[in-house]
Amino acid sequence: MQSVQSVEMDGDKMGINYQTLSFEYQPCREQQGGTQATAYPVIVVGAGPVGLATAIDVAQQGVPVVLVDDDCSLSTGSRAICFSKRSLDIFDRLGCGQRMVDKGISWNVGKVFLKDELVYTFNLLPESGHNRPAFINLQQYYVEGYLLERARELPNLEIRWKSKVVGIRQDGAPGSDDANVTLTVETPDGQYPLCGRYVVAADGSRSPIRNLMGLDTHGRTFKDRFLIADVKMEAEFPTERWFWFDPPFHPNQSVLLHRQPDNVWRIDFQLGWDADPALEKTPERVIPRVRALLGPEAKFELEWVSVYTFSCLRMDRFRHGNVLFAGDSAHGVSPFGARGANSGVQDAENLAWKLAMVLSGRASDALLDTYASERESAADENIRHSTRSTDFITPKSAVSRVFRDAVLKLARDHAFARQLVNSGRLSVPAVLRDSALNTADSERFAGQMVPGAACCDAPVRLGGQPAWLLQHIGQQFTGMLFCGAGGIDEATCDALQALQRGAIPLKLVVLVSADATEGVSALDVALSGATVLHDTEGLAKTRYDATPGAFYLIRPDQHVCARWRRLDAGRVEQALKRALCVGGTA
Repeated sequence: MQSVQSVEMDGDKMGINYQTLSFEYQPCREQQGGTQATAYPVIVVGAGPVGLATAIDVAQQGVPVVLVDDDCSLSTGSRAICFSKRSLDIFDRLGCGQRMVDKGISWNVGKVFLKDELVYTFNLLPESGHNRPAFINLQQYYVEGYLLERARELPNLEIRWKSKVVGIRQDGAPGSDDANVTLTVETPDGQYPLCGRYVVAADGSRSPIRNLMGLDTHGRTFKDRFLIADVKMEAEFPTERWFWFDPPFHPNQSVLLHRQPDNVWRIDFQLGWDADPALEKTPERVIPRVRALLGPEAKFELEWVSVYTFSCLRMDRFRHGNVLFAGDSAHGVSPFGARGANSGVQDAENLAWKLAMVLSGRASDALLDTYASERESAADENIRHSTRSTDFITPKSAVSRVFRDAVLKLARDHAFARQLVNSGRLSVPAVLRDSALNTADSERFAGQMVPGAACCDAPVRLGGQPAWLLQHIGQQFTGMLFCGAGGIDEATCDALQALQRGAIPLKLVVLVSADATEGVSALDVALSGATVLHDTEGLAKTRYDATPGAFYLIRPDQHVCARWRRLDAGRVEQALKRALCVGGTA
Protein backbone atom coordinates (compact mmCIF):
# COMPACT_ATOMS: atom_id res chain seq x y z
CA MET A 1 0.00 0.00 0.00
CA GLN A 2 1.00 3.57 -0.56
CA SER A 3 1.89 5.01 2.85
CA VAL A 4 1.97 8.74 3.48
CA GLN A 5 2.35 10.69 6.68
CA SER A 6 0.58 13.77 5.38
CA VAL A 7 -1.47 14.49 2.30
CA GLU A 8 -1.08 17.74 0.40
CA MET A 9 -4.12 19.50 -1.01
CA ASP A 10 -5.24 18.35 -4.48
CA GLY A 11 -3.94 14.81 -4.33
CA ASP A 12 -5.41 14.19 -7.81
CA LYS A 13 -2.68 16.35 -9.35
CA MET A 14 -0.08 14.52 -7.30
CA GLY A 15 -1.21 11.19 -8.70
CA ILE A 16 -2.28 9.78 -5.33
CA ASN A 17 -4.12 6.47 -5.58
CA TYR A 18 -6.99 6.94 -3.14
CA GLN A 19 -7.90 3.25 -3.26
CA THR A 20 -4.59 2.19 -1.72
CA LEU A 21 -3.83 5.22 0.43
CA SER A 22 -2.76 4.46 4.00
CA PHE A 23 -1.37 6.50 6.88
CA GLU A 24 1.39 6.04 9.41
CA TYR A 25 0.60 5.57 13.05
CA GLN A 26 2.39 8.00 15.36
CA PRO A 27 2.31 8.05 19.18
CA CYS A 28 0.18 10.92 20.48
CA ARG A 29 1.22 13.46 23.10
CA GLU A 30 -0.54 11.58 25.92
CA GLN A 31 1.64 8.53 25.22
CA GLN A 32 4.82 10.49 24.62
CA GLY A 33 4.51 12.60 27.78
CA GLY A 34 2.97 9.94 29.96
CA THR A 35 0.38 12.36 31.39
CA GLN A 36 -3.24 13.00 30.58
CA ALA A 37 -3.82 16.33 28.84
CA THR A 38 -6.70 18.66 29.66
CA ALA A 39 -9.98 17.41 28.22
CA TYR A 40 -10.41 18.21 24.54
CA PRO A 41 -13.61 20.06 23.63
CA VAL A 42 -14.67 17.50 21.01
CA ILE A 43 -13.49 13.99 20.16
CA VAL A 44 -14.83 12.40 16.98
CA VAL A 45 -14.57 8.62 16.62
CA GLY A 46 -14.53 7.32 13.05
CA ALA A 47 -12.83 8.82 9.97
CA GLY A 48 -15.49 7.96 7.42
CA PRO A 49 -17.43 10.68 5.55
CA VAL A 50 -19.61 11.50 8.59
CA GLY A 51 -16.78 11.65 11.12
CA LEU A 52 -14.56 13.71 8.81
CA ALA A 53 -17.40 16.11 7.95
CA THR A 54 -18.22 16.59 11.65
CA ALA A 55 -14.59 17.18 12.63
CA ILE A 56 -13.99 19.67 9.80
CA ASP A 57 -17.19 21.60 10.50
CA VAL A 58 -16.44 21.90 14.22
CA ALA A 59 -12.81 22.86 13.60
CA GLN A 60 -13.78 25.52 11.04
CA GLN A 61 -15.76 27.20 13.81
CA GLY A 62 -12.64 27.52 15.95
CA VAL A 63 -13.14 24.51 18.25
CA PRO A 64 -10.18 22.12 18.74
CA VAL A 65 -11.03 18.57 17.65
CA VAL A 66 -9.34 15.18 17.94
CA LEU A 67 -10.39 12.57 15.37
CA VAL A 68 -9.53 8.92 16.11
CA ASP A 69 -9.94 5.91 13.85
CA ASP A 70 -9.11 2.25 14.40
CA ASP A 71 -7.80 1.85 10.82
CA CYS A 72 -5.13 3.62 8.80
CA SER A 73 -6.66 3.77 5.31
CA LEU A 74 -9.60 5.04 3.30
CA SER A 75 -12.67 2.90 2.57
CA THR A 76 -12.26 -0.39 0.73
CA GLY A 77 -14.27 -0.43 -2.50
CA SER A 78 -16.59 2.25 -3.80
CA ARG A 79 -19.28 1.74 -1.11
CA ALA A 80 -21.44 4.89 -0.99
CA ILE A 81 -21.32 6.49 -4.41
CA CYS A 82 -24.39 8.77 -4.76
CA PHE A 83 -24.03 12.16 -3.11
CA SER A 84 -26.96 14.54 -3.24
CA LYS A 85 -27.16 18.24 -3.96
CA ARG A 86 -27.63 18.92 -0.24
CA SER A 87 -24.45 17.01 0.60
CA LEU A 88 -22.59 18.96 -2.09
CA ASP A 89 -23.85 22.23 -0.58
CA ILE A 90 -22.46 21.06 2.78
CA PHE A 91 -19.15 19.99 1.24
CA ASP A 92 -18.94 23.47 -0.30
CA ARG A 93 -19.09 24.96 3.20
CA LEU A 94 -16.40 22.52 4.30
CA GLY A 95 -14.09 23.64 1.51
CA CYS A 96 -14.00 20.63 -0.80
CA GLY A 97 -17.27 20.59 -2.75
CA GLN A 98 -15.78 21.79 -6.03
CA ARG A 99 -13.20 19.00 -6.06
CA MET A 100 -15.94 16.43 -5.63
CA VAL A 101 -18.02 17.90 -8.45
CA ASP A 102 -14.97 18.11 -10.72
CA LYS A 103 -14.10 14.46 -10.13
CA GLY A 104 -17.62 13.08 -9.82
CA ILE A 105 -20.13 12.12 -12.49
CA SER A 106 -23.05 14.57 -12.38
CA TRP A 107 -26.53 13.34 -13.18
CA ASN A 108 -30.17 14.35 -12.88
CA VAL A 109 -31.98 11.83 -15.10
CA GLY A 110 -33.17 8.35 -14.17
CA LYS A 111 -34.94 5.67 -16.20
CA VAL A 112 -37.09 2.78 -15.04
CA PHE A 113 -37.55 -0.38 -17.13
CA LEU A 114 -39.91 -3.33 -16.89
CA LYS A 115 -38.29 -6.32 -18.57
CA ASP A 116 -36.63 -4.63 -21.57
CA GLU A 117 -39.17 -1.84 -22.06
CA LEU A 118 -38.75 1.75 -20.81
CA VAL A 119 -41.52 2.58 -18.33
CA TYR A 120 -40.70 6.23 -17.75
CA THR A 121 -37.97 8.82 -17.33
CA PHE A 122 -37.62 11.30 -14.46
CA ASN A 123 -35.51 14.42 -13.89
CA LEU A 124 -34.49 15.21 -10.31
CA LEU A 125 -33.49 18.80 -11.10
CA PRO A 126 -35.94 20.00 -13.75
CA GLU A 127 -35.35 23.73 -13.11
CA SER A 128 -32.27 25.78 -13.85
CA GLY A 129 -30.57 28.24 -11.53
CA HIS A 130 -28.80 25.85 -9.15
CA ASN A 131 -25.04 25.72 -8.60
CA ARG A 132 -24.94 21.97 -7.94
CA PRO A 133 -26.49 19.02 -9.77
CA ALA A 134 -29.12 16.81 -8.16
CA PHE A 135 -26.51 14.09 -7.60
CA ILE A 136 -22.96 13.15 -8.35
CA ASN A 137 -21.61 9.63 -8.42
CA LEU A 138 -18.23 9.46 -6.70
CA GLN A 139 -16.55 6.52 -4.98
CA GLN A 140 -16.44 6.81 -1.20
CA TYR A 141 -12.66 6.61 -1.10
CA TYR A 142 -12.49 9.85 -3.11
CA VAL A 143 -14.98 11.56 -0.80
CA GLU A 144 -12.98 10.48 2.24
CA GLY A 145 -9.70 11.45 0.57
CA TYR A 146 -10.87 14.96 -0.29
CA LEU A 147 -12.35 15.48 3.17
CA LEU A 148 -9.12 14.23 4.72
CA GLU A 149 -7.02 16.62 2.68
CA ARG A 150 -9.25 19.47 3.81
CA ALA A 151 -9.01 18.27 7.43
CA ARG A 152 -5.21 18.34 7.30
CA GLU A 153 -5.32 22.04 6.41
CA LEU A 154 -6.94 22.89 9.75
CA PRO A 155 -4.43 23.51 12.56
CA ASN A 156 -6.93 22.75 15.34
CA LEU A 157 -7.88 19.30 13.98
CA GLU A 158 -5.66 16.38 15.03
CA ILE A 159 -6.06 12.94 13.43
CA ARG A 160 -4.90 9.76 15.17
CA TRP A 161 -4.74 6.53 13.19
CA LYS A 162 -4.76 2.96 14.53
CA SER A 163 -6.53 4.21 17.64
CA LYS A 164 -9.27 1.81 18.66
CA VAL A 165 -11.74 2.76 21.38
CA VAL A 166 -11.98 -0.17 23.82
CA GLY A 167 -13.49 1.55 26.85
CA ILE A 168 -15.69 4.52 27.74
CA ARG A 169 -16.65 6.29 30.96
CA GLN A 170 -18.78 9.38 31.58
CA ASP A 171 -18.23 11.62 34.61
CA GLY A 172 -20.22 14.55 35.96
CA ALA A 173 -23.88 15.38 35.52
CA PRO A 174 -24.92 15.57 31.83
CA GLY A 175 -25.16 19.19 30.80
CA SER A 176 -22.95 20.49 33.60
CA ASP A 177 -19.67 22.28 32.98
CA ASP A 178 -17.69 19.47 34.61
CA ALA A 179 -19.26 16.66 32.56
CA ASN A 180 -16.79 14.80 30.35
CA VAL A 181 -16.14 11.50 28.64
CA THR A 182 -12.98 9.41 28.99
CA LEU A 183 -12.17 6.94 26.25
CA THR A 184 -9.69 4.09 26.59
CA VAL A 185 -7.81 4.03 23.31
CA GLU A 186 -5.78 1.03 22.15
CA THR A 187 -2.81 1.65 19.83
CA PRO A 188 0.23 -0.33 18.64
CA ASP A 189 2.07 1.19 21.65
CA GLY A 190 -0.57 0.16 24.16
CA GLN A 191 -3.57 1.82 25.76
CA TYR A 192 -4.06 5.36 27.02
CA PRO A 193 -6.97 7.48 28.32
CA LEU A 194 -8.35 10.24 26.09
CA CYS A 195 -10.66 12.76 27.73
CA GLY A 196 -13.14 15.06 25.99
CA ARG A 197 -16.05 17.30 26.87
CA TYR A 198 -18.17 15.78 24.08
CA VAL A 199 -17.68 12.63 22.00
CA VAL A 200 -19.25 12.15 18.56
CA ALA A 201 -19.61 8.45 17.73
CA ALA A 202 -19.42 8.22 13.94
CA ASP A 203 -17.94 4.73 14.08
CA GLY A 204 -20.23 2.90 11.69
CA SER A 205 -23.06 0.40 11.75
CA ARG A 206 -21.22 -1.95 14.12
CA SER A 207 -20.35 1.01 16.39
CA PRO A 208 -17.92 -0.14 19.10
CA ILE A 209 -18.96 2.82 21.26
CA ARG A 210 -22.60 1.83 21.03
CA ASN A 211 -21.68 -1.71 22.05
CA LEU A 212 -19.44 -0.55 24.90
CA MET A 213 -22.33 1.51 26.27
CA GLY A 214 -24.73 -1.45 26.05
CA LEU A 215 -26.97 0.33 23.56
CA ASP A 216 -28.77 -1.14 20.56
CA THR A 217 -30.61 -0.31 17.37
CA HIS A 218 -34.15 -1.42 16.56
CA GLY A 219 -35.93 -1.95 13.28
CA ARG A 220 -36.43 -4.39 10.46
CA THR A 221 -33.94 -6.64 8.65
CA PHE A 222 -34.81 -7.55 5.07
CA LYS A 223 -34.33 -11.13 3.98
CA ASP A 224 -32.76 -10.52 0.62
CA ARG A 225 -29.25 -10.40 -0.78
CA PHE A 226 -27.72 -8.12 -3.37
CA LEU A 227 -24.51 -8.29 -5.36
CA ILE A 228 -22.45 -5.15 -6.04
CA ALA A 229 -20.09 -5.41 -8.97
CA ASP A 230 -17.85 -2.44 -9.74
CA VAL A 231 -16.91 -3.01 -13.37
CA LYS A 232 -14.20 -1.08 -15.20
CA MET A 233 -15.01 -0.67 -18.88
CA GLU A 234 -15.59 1.84 -21.64
CA ALA A 235 -19.30 1.87 -22.45
CA GLU A 236 -21.75 3.99 -24.41
CA PHE A 237 -24.41 4.10 -21.71
CA PRO A 238 -25.54 7.66 -20.93
CA THR A 239 -24.79 9.20 -17.53
CA GLU A 240 -28.14 8.26 -16.01
CA ARG A 241 -29.53 6.01 -13.28
CA TRP A 242 -31.05 2.91 -14.90
CA PHE A 243 -33.23 0.53 -12.89
CA TRP A 244 -34.73 -2.69 -14.28
CA PHE A 245 -37.58 -4.70 -12.84
CA ASP A 246 -37.55 -8.33 -14.03
CA PRO A 247 -35.10 -7.80 -16.92
CA PRO A 248 -34.61 -10.65 -19.42
CA PHE A 249 -30.90 -10.86 -18.52
CA HIS A 250 -31.73 -11.33 -14.80
CA PRO A 251 -35.33 -12.63 -14.65
CA ASN A 252 -37.58 -12.22 -11.61
CA GLN A 253 -35.11 -9.89 -9.91
CA SER A 254 -33.99 -6.24 -10.15
CA VAL A 255 -30.83 -4.59 -11.49
CA LEU A 256 -29.41 -1.09 -11.03
CA LEU A 257 -26.75 0.51 -13.24
CA HIS A 258 -24.75 3.65 -12.36
CA ARG A 259 -21.67 5.25 -13.86
CA GLN A 260 -18.74 6.31 -11.65
CA PRO A 261 -15.50 8.17 -12.41
CA ASP A 262 -12.49 6.39 -13.97
CA ASN A 263 -14.72 4.36 -16.35
CA VAL A 264 -16.08 2.35 -13.43
CA TRP A 265 -19.73 1.25 -13.49
CA ARG A 266 -21.70 0.12 -10.45
CA ILE A 267 -24.07 -2.77 -11.12
CA ASP A 268 -26.39 -4.04 -8.37
CA PHE A 269 -27.98 -7.45 -8.89
CA GLN A 270 -30.78 -8.67 -6.64
CA LEU A 271 -29.99 -12.29 -5.71
CA GLY A 272 -32.67 -13.46 -3.30
CA TRP A 273 -32.36 -14.61 0.29
CA ASP A 274 -31.25 -18.15 -0.57
CA ALA A 275 -28.14 -17.03 -2.45
CA ASP A 276 -24.80 -18.13 -1.01
CA PRO A 277 -22.80 -14.91 -0.34
CA ALA A 278 -19.39 -16.56 -0.60
CA LEU A 279 -20.25 -18.32 -3.83
CA GLU A 280 -21.88 -15.28 -5.45
CA LYS A 281 -18.73 -13.17 -4.97
CA THR A 282 -16.57 -15.51 -7.05
CA PRO A 283 -15.64 -14.40 -10.58
CA GLU A 284 -17.21 -17.57 -11.94
CA ARG A 285 -20.61 -16.33 -10.73
CA VAL A 286 -20.18 -12.57 -11.22
CA ILE A 287 -18.78 -12.48 -14.75
CA PRO A 288 -21.70 -14.37 -16.40
CA ARG A 289 -24.18 -12.01 -14.73
CA VAL A 290 -22.31 -8.96 -16.03
CA ARG A 291 -22.02 -10.44 -19.52
CA ALA A 292 -25.75 -11.13 -19.58
CA LEU A 293 -26.30 -7.38 -19.11
CA LEU A 294 -23.50 -6.02 -21.29
CA GLY A 295 -23.37 -8.63 -24.03
CA PRO A 296 -21.10 -11.61 -24.73
CA GLU A 297 -18.43 -9.52 -26.46
CA ALA A 298 -18.13 -6.87 -23.75
CA LYS A 299 -14.64 -6.25 -22.36
CA PHE A 300 -14.46 -5.35 -18.70
CA GLU A 301 -12.55 -5.90 -15.47
CA LEU A 302 -13.99 -6.54 -12.03
CA GLU A 303 -12.69 -3.87 -9.68
CA TRP A 304 -14.66 -4.66 -6.51
CA VAL A 305 -17.34 -7.19 -5.59
CA SER A 306 -19.49 -7.43 -2.50
CA VAL A 307 -22.67 -9.21 -1.39
CA TYR A 308 -24.82 -7.46 1.18
CA THR A 309 -28.05 -7.58 3.12
CA PHE A 310 -29.48 -4.56 4.89
CA SER A 311 -31.76 -3.34 7.63
CA CYS A 312 -33.85 -0.25 8.31
CA LEU A 313 -33.26 0.62 11.95
CA ARG A 314 -32.12 3.27 14.40
CA MET A 315 -31.17 3.85 18.00
CA ASP A 316 -34.00 4.97 20.25
CA ARG A 317 -32.02 8.11 21.18
CA PHE A 318 -29.05 9.70 19.42
CA ARG A 319 -27.79 11.47 22.56
CA HIS A 320 -26.60 9.67 25.69
CA GLY A 321 -25.12 12.18 28.10
CA ASN A 322 -22.15 13.82 26.40
CA VAL A 323 -21.92 11.09 23.75
CA LEU A 324 -23.75 11.84 20.49
CA PHE A 325 -24.26 9.29 17.73
CA ALA A 326 -24.19 10.21 14.03
CA GLY A 327 -24.40 8.42 10.69
CA ASP A 328 -24.55 4.63 10.51
CA SER A 329 -23.82 4.27 14.22
CA ALA A 330 -27.19 5.92 14.90
CA HIS A 331 -29.34 4.71 12.01
CA GLY A 332 -29.32 2.44 8.97
CA VAL A 333 -31.36 2.25 5.77
CA SER A 334 -31.35 0.27 2.56
CA PRO A 335 -29.09 1.55 -0.23
CA PHE A 336 -32.09 2.31 -2.45
CA GLY A 337 -32.43 6.07 -2.55
CA ALA A 338 -28.88 6.93 -1.45
CA ARG A 339 -30.11 7.90 2.02
CA GLY A 340 -27.31 6.41 4.13
CA ALA A 341 -24.24 8.58 3.61
CA ASN A 342 -26.30 11.64 2.66
CA SER A 343 -28.35 11.54 5.86
CA GLY A 344 -25.14 11.01 7.84
CA VAL A 345 -23.59 14.14 6.32
CA GLN A 346 -26.74 16.03 7.32
CA ASP A 347 -26.30 14.67 10.87
CA ALA A 348 -22.80 16.16 10.84
CA GLU A 349 -23.91 19.64 9.75
CA ASN A 350 -26.76 19.64 12.28
CA LEU A 351 -24.50 18.67 15.17
CA ALA A 352 -21.36 20.71 14.44
CA TRP A 353 -22.76 24.21 14.82
CA LYS A 354 -24.62 23.22 17.98
CA LEU A 355 -21.45 21.87 19.58
CA ALA A 356 -19.64 25.09 18.67
CA MET A 357 -22.40 27.26 20.14
CA VAL A 358 -22.54 25.29 23.41
CA LEU A 359 -18.77 25.21 23.83
CA SER A 360 -18.48 28.96 23.21
CA GLY A 361 -21.07 29.65 25.91
CA ARG A 362 -23.55 31.17 23.47
CA ALA A 363 -26.10 28.37 23.85
CA SER A 364 -27.46 26.11 26.53
CA ASP A 365 -26.40 22.46 26.59
CA ALA A 366 -30.07 21.75 25.86
CA LEU A 367 -29.36 22.77 22.27
CA LEU A 368 -27.70 19.37 21.81
CA ASP A 369 -30.99 17.68 22.70
CA THR A 370 -32.41 19.26 19.55
CA TYR A 371 -29.71 17.53 17.50
CA ALA A 372 -31.13 14.26 18.74
CA SER A 373 -34.80 15.16 18.23
CA GLU A 374 -34.29 16.70 14.78
CA ARG A 375 -32.13 13.91 13.42
CA GLU A 376 -34.22 11.14 15.00
CA SER A 377 -37.19 12.56 13.13
CA ALA A 378 -35.14 12.73 9.93
CA ALA A 379 -34.05 9.10 10.43
CA ASP A 380 -37.69 8.04 10.80
CA GLU A 381 -38.49 9.78 7.50
CA ASN A 382 -35.59 8.09 5.73
CA ILE A 383 -36.53 4.70 7.16
CA ARG A 384 -40.14 5.11 5.97
CA HIS A 385 -39.04 5.95 2.43
CA SER A 386 -36.37 3.25 2.42
CA THR A 387 -38.77 0.58 3.67
CA ARG A 388 -41.40 1.49 1.09
CA SER A 389 -38.79 1.36 -1.68
CA THR A 390 -37.60 -2.05 -0.56
CA ASP A 391 -41.13 -3.42 -0.31
CA PHE A 392 -41.84 -2.25 -3.87
CA ILE A 393 -38.59 -3.57 -5.30
CA THR A 394 -38.81 -6.91 -3.50
CA PRO A 395 -42.51 -7.81 -3.02
CA LYS A 396 -43.06 -10.10 -0.03
CA SER A 397 -46.24 -11.79 -1.31
CA ALA A 398 -47.94 -12.80 -4.55
CA VAL A 399 -50.53 -10.04 -4.10
CA SER A 400 -47.78 -7.42 -3.65
CA ARG A 401 -46.07 -8.68 -6.79
CA VAL A 402 -49.29 -8.41 -8.83
CA PHE A 403 -49.82 -4.85 -7.55
CA ARG A 404 -46.25 -3.84 -8.35
CA ASP A 405 -46.31 -5.24 -11.88
CA ALA A 406 -49.69 -3.62 -12.57
CA VAL A 407 -48.33 -0.24 -11.43
CA LEU A 408 -45.29 -0.61 -13.69
CA LYS A 409 -47.43 -1.48 -16.73
CA LEU A 410 -49.79 1.44 -16.10
CA ALA A 411 -46.86 3.82 -15.61
CA ARG A 412 -45.93 3.58 -19.27
CA ASP A 413 -49.03 5.53 -20.26
CA HIS A 414 -50.48 7.11 -17.10
CA ALA A 415 -48.85 9.81 -15.00
CA PHE A 416 -50.76 8.86 -11.83
CA ALA A 417 -49.16 5.41 -11.81
CA ARG A 418 -45.67 6.87 -12.11
CA GLN A 419 -46.17 8.43 -8.68
CA LEU A 420 -46.55 4.89 -7.28
CA VAL A 421 -43.41 3.46 -8.92
CA ASN A 422 -40.70 3.20 -6.29
CA SER A 423 -37.23 2.18 -7.42
CA GLY A 424 -35.77 4.15 -4.51
CA ARG A 425 -37.09 7.57 -3.48
CA LEU A 426 -33.84 9.49 -3.76
CA SER A 427 -32.41 11.46 -0.86
CA VAL A 428 -33.67 14.96 -0.18
CA PRO A 429 -32.91 17.09 2.89
CA ALA A 430 -35.27 16.63 5.81
CA VAL A 431 -37.61 19.53 6.51
CA LEU A 432 -37.38 20.12 10.27
CA ARG A 433 -40.96 21.40 10.55
CA ASP A 434 -41.44 20.37 14.17
CA SER A 435 -38.12 21.66 15.49
CA ALA A 436 -38.27 23.50 18.79
CA LEU A 437 -35.77 25.96 17.30
CA ASN A 438 -38.24 27.27 14.71
CA THR A 439 -40.31 30.40 15.12
CA ALA A 440 -43.68 29.81 13.49
CA ASP A 441 -44.87 32.02 10.66
CA SER A 442 -47.03 34.93 11.78
CA GLU A 443 -47.76 35.97 8.19
CA ARG A 444 -48.64 34.08 5.05
CA PHE A 445 -45.84 32.84 2.79
CA ALA A 446 -46.03 30.55 -0.23
CA GLY A 447 -43.44 28.09 -1.49
CA GLN A 448 -41.18 25.53 0.15
CA MET A 449 -38.91 27.75 2.28
CA VAL A 450 -40.88 27.10 5.48
CA PRO A 451 -39.18 27.24 8.90
CA GLY A 452 -37.10 24.07 9.12
CA ALA A 453 -36.43 23.74 5.38
CA ALA A 454 -32.93 23.66 3.94
CA CYS A 455 -32.29 26.86 2.00
CA CYS A 456 -32.65 26.81 -1.76
CA ASP A 457 -29.90 28.17 -3.97
CA ALA A 458 -30.22 30.90 -6.61
CA PRO A 459 -27.86 32.75 -8.95
CA VAL A 460 -26.83 36.24 -7.73
CA ARG A 461 -24.14 38.79 -8.43
CA LEU A 462 -21.63 40.14 -5.93
CA GLY A 463 -19.68 43.22 -6.92
CA GLY A 464 -20.70 42.66 -10.51
CA GLN A 465 -19.41 39.08 -10.56
CA PRO A 466 -21.57 35.92 -10.82
CA ALA A 467 -22.09 34.12 -7.51
CA TRP A 468 -24.53 31.80 -5.72
CA LEU A 469 -26.75 32.55 -2.76
CA LEU A 470 -25.71 29.52 -0.68
CA GLN A 471 -22.08 30.64 -0.85
CA HIS A 472 -23.00 33.58 1.39
CA ILE A 473 -25.27 32.06 4.04
CA GLY A 474 -24.55 29.50 6.72
CA GLN A 475 -21.62 28.75 9.04
CA GLN A 476 -23.16 31.29 11.44
CA PHE A 477 -26.62 32.75 11.97
CA THR A 478 -27.52 34.86 8.95
CA GLY A 479 -30.19 37.51 8.47
CA MET A 480 -31.35 37.79 4.86
CA LEU A 481 -33.22 40.95 3.86
CA PHE A 482 -34.95 41.33 0.49
CA CYS A 483 -34.69 44.86 -0.84
CA GLY A 484 -36.99 46.24 -3.55
CA ALA A 485 -36.36 48.83 -6.23
CA GLY A 486 -36.69 51.67 -3.74
CA GLY A 487 -33.93 50.47 -1.41
CA ILE A 488 -34.57 50.26 2.34
CA ASP A 489 -36.29 52.76 4.56
CA GLU A 490 -34.78 54.38 7.64
CA ALA A 491 -36.64 52.17 10.11
CA THR A 492 -35.40 48.99 8.45
CA CYS A 493 -31.86 50.34 8.36
CA ASP A 494 -32.05 51.14 12.08
CA ALA A 495 -33.31 47.63 12.81
CA LEU A 496 -30.44 46.08 10.86
CA GLN A 497 -27.90 48.17 12.72
CA ALA A 498 -29.48 47.13 16.03
CA LEU A 499 -29.10 43.46 15.03
CA GLN A 500 -25.44 44.05 14.19
CA ARG A 501 -24.92 45.40 17.70
CA GLY A 502 -26.83 42.52 19.32
CA ALA A 503 -25.40 40.05 21.83
CA ILE A 504 -25.69 37.18 19.35
CA PRO A 505 -23.44 37.62 16.27
CA LEU A 506 -25.50 37.80 13.11
CA LYS A 507 -24.22 37.98 9.55
CA LEU A 508 -26.35 40.23 7.33
CA VAL A 509 -27.06 39.57 3.65
CA VAL A 510 -29.11 42.04 1.62
CA LEU A 511 -30.67 40.78 -1.61
CA VAL A 512 -31.29 43.62 -4.02
CA SER A 513 -33.77 43.26 -6.87
CA ALA A 514 -32.49 43.43 -10.42
CA ASP A 515 -34.13 46.79 -11.09
CA ALA A 516 -32.99 48.43 -7.83
CA THR A 517 -30.98 51.60 -8.16
CA GLU A 518 -32.18 54.16 -5.67
CA GLY A 519 -30.94 53.76 -2.13
CA VAL A 520 -28.71 50.78 -2.85
CA SER A 521 -25.42 52.66 -2.76
CA ALA A 522 -26.19 53.81 0.78
CA LEU A 523 -26.31 50.23 2.03
CA ASP A 524 -22.54 49.86 2.29
CA VAL A 525 -22.34 53.02 4.37
CA ALA A 526 -25.29 52.23 6.63
CA LEU A 527 -24.52 48.54 7.13
CA SER A 528 -20.88 47.94 7.88
CA GLY A 529 -20.01 44.36 7.04
CA ALA A 530 -23.28 43.47 5.30
CA THR A 531 -23.04 41.45 2.09
CA VAL A 532 -25.06 42.99 -0.76
CA LEU A 533 -26.14 40.52 -3.45
CA HIS A 534 -28.02 41.37 -6.63
CA ASP A 535 -30.88 38.98 -7.44
CA THR A 536 -30.34 39.56 -11.14
CA GLU A 537 -32.71 36.83 -12.39
CA GLY A 538 -35.28 37.23 -9.63
CA LEU A 539 -35.05 33.56 -8.70
CA ALA A 540 -34.17 34.18 -5.05
CA LYS A 541 -37.23 36.44 -4.71
CA THR A 542 -39.44 33.77 -6.32
CA ARG A 543 -38.07 30.78 -4.41
CA TYR A 544 -38.38 32.56 -1.06
CA ASP A 545 -41.72 34.22 -1.91
CA ALA A 546 -40.11 37.50 -0.92
CA THR A 547 -41.77 40.88 -1.11
CA PRO A 548 -39.70 44.03 -0.48
CA GLY A 549 -38.75 44.16 3.18
CA ALA A 550 -39.09 40.42 3.81
CA PHE A 551 -36.52 39.05 6.28
CA TYR A 552 -35.32 35.47 6.77
CA LEU A 553 -33.34 34.20 9.75
CA ILE A 554 -31.08 31.33 8.64
CA ARG A 555 -29.37 28.82 10.95
CA PRO A 556 -25.64 28.06 10.62
CA ASP A 557 -26.57 24.79 8.86
CA GLN A 558 -28.51 26.73 6.18
CA HIS A 559 -31.97 25.76 7.46
CA VAL A 560 -34.65 28.43 7.68
CA CYS A 561 -35.23 29.40 11.31
CA ALA A 562 -37.86 32.15 10.97
CA ARG A 563 -39.24 34.66 8.45
CA TRP A 564 -41.29 37.84 8.46
CA ARG A 565 -42.78 40.17 5.89
CA ARG A 566 -41.29 43.15 7.72
CA LEU A 567 -38.16 43.31 9.85
CA ASP A 568 -38.55 43.82 13.59
CA ALA A 569 -35.25 43.63 15.50
CA GLY A 570 -36.97 42.55 18.73
CA ARG A 571 -38.71 39.62 17.06
CA VAL A 572 -35.46 38.55 15.44
CA GLU A 573 -33.66 38.66 18.82
CA GLN A 574 -36.39 36.49 20.35
CA ALA A 575 -36.12 34.02 17.48
CA LEU A 576 -32.35 33.86 17.94
CA LYS A 577 -32.75 33.10 21.62
CA ARG A 578 -35.26 30.37 20.84
CA ALA A 579 -32.85 28.90 18.29
CA LEU A 580 -30.10 28.75 20.92
CA CYS A 581 -32.28 27.35 23.71
CA VAL A 582 -31.58 30.32 25.95
CA GLY A 583 -35.13 31.07 27.02
CA GLY A 584 -36.48 33.00 24.08
CA THR A 585 -40.09 32.72 22.96
CA ALA A 586 -41.70 33.27 19.62
